[in-house]
Amino acid sequence: MKITIYEKRPYENNIIQEYKNLKDIEFVTTEEILDNNTIDLCKGSDGITILGYSCLDTNLLDKIKENGVKYISTRTIGFNHIDIEYAKKIGLKVSNVTYAPNGVADFTIMLMLISIRKYKPAMWRQNVNDYTLNGLMGREMRNLTVGVIGTGRIGATVIKNLSGFGCKILAFDKYKNPAVENYAKYTSFDELLNNSDIITIHVPLTQENRGIINKNNISKMKTGVVIINTARSELANIQDLIEGIETEKIGALALDVFENEDEIYHHYLSTDIIKNKDMAYLRQFPNVVLTQHMAFFTDGATEEMIRNSIESLISFKQTDTCKNEL
Repeated sequence: MKITIYEKRPYENNIIQEYKNLKDIEFVTTEEILDNNTIDLCKGSDGITILGYSCLDTNLLDKIKENGVKYISTRTIGFNHIDIEYAKKIGLKVSNVTYAPNGVADFTIMLMLISIRKYKPAMWRQNVNDYTLNGLMGREMRNLTVGVIGTGRIGATVIKNLSGFGCKILAFDKYKNPAVENYAKYTSFDELLNNSDIITIHVPLTQENRGIINKNNISKMKTGVVIINTARSELANIQDLIEGIETEKIGALALDVFENEDEIYHHYLSTDIIKNKDMAYLRQFPNVVLTQHMAFFTDGATEEMIRNSIESLISFKQTDTCKNEL
C-alpha cells in the first residue's frame, strides 16, 4: 500500500516510522500542503492524508482522482476544507479522525480563567516590574453562568469539567446528550445568549451555523459577556466581535482560531509583517487573548490524529470502509 502524507509535522515522525516497520506501507511525505504545485506527489498512491490547510475543492479532487488515489483522510476532526459531496460523487472515500476531547476541553477552561482573572494585562505588567493591582480585579467561576453551545464530545467534556467549579451551566444543541443533563440545563439558543456570563462554542462548522456569533446575537448577550472560541473561526463574524470589544459589549474575548489564519498560525514569522489587520488590531486589547490554534496540541491528541488517519486508509484499502468515514 502507498500513502502520501501532506503537511507532515516533526511530531508525527515516530508514528510514521512505526507503521513503516510493522506494515507493508510505502510512505511519500512532504511538509507542504496539497495544492496544484504538490499534487503530483500523490500519483500512484492508494490514499492521502492531509491537515486542515489543504483545501480540497472540485479542481483538486478531480486531479487526486486522476492520479489514481481512492482514499482521503484528514488528520482533523473538522472537514470543512474538503468538498465532501463532490468527493463522494466522483467515487473518493473520505474520513476524518477522532481524538480524546480532554485537551481542547482543558484549554477552553484555561481561556475562561485567563479571561475572568485578567491574566494578560497582569503578565504585561510583570514584564516591566509593575506589580500593582489596580484594574486587575477578577471574578469567580462559582458566581457565573456559563453557556456551552454544542454538547458533543468536546462540549460535554467542558461541561463535566466545569461542574467542579460550582458555576451554573446552560447548554444548547439540536440533539440533547443525556450525560450532559446531569451537569447542565438545556435551554433555547436565545435563553443561553441572554443569561450567560461566559459563552463557549463547540460545534462543527456548517452552512447553517456559519457566523452564529454575529451582531444580532451579540446584542442579545449580557453586557460584559466573555466569548470563547476553540472550534472554527467562521462560527463568529470577526467584524462584529471587533465592534463588541470596541463598544465594551464584550467584556473579554479568547480565540484559538482566527479568520484567514492559514498563512500565519503554525509558521515562524518573527521578522515578517503580519498582514491580517483584524488580528493585529484585536490582539492589542488587554481583554483579548489570541492563541495560535493550539487547543488540540497535546502529545496524546497528535499521536491519535496521525495513527487514526493511517488506520483509516488501511481499513479503506482492506474493507472499502472505516469507522470514521464521512
